[in-house]
Amino acid sequence: MNSSEIDAYVYAELARLRDSIDNIDAAVVHMLAERFKCTQQVGHLKARHQLPPADPTREAAQIARLRELAENAKLDPAFAEKLLNFIIAEVIRHHETIAAGEE
Repeated sequence: MNSSEIDAYVYAELARLRDSIDNIDAAVVHMLAERFKCTQQVGHLKARHQLPPADPTREAAQIARLRELAENAKLDPAFAEKLLNFIIAEVIRHHETIAAGEE
């Protein structure tokens, strides 16, 4: 292979990998949207029954579960925990908004 053939191969491989990344990003966004639809329903159920927006026991169990899933998937469990903590904070914010009757 000469350098122009290598360059063409590299750019084609980059394009292929980036297309895969774009598809995965789209799937992640759609999965998060589905997750938030479910947590909104949880928020409404909690509000109707005067349950607190946060559930530290459930959150701790979910974090432990996600860390194990991450380890099994060869993903940094600390990263997975940070991501879940970010999502949990957003869910709690939604639940607080629902409980306050603002939604």
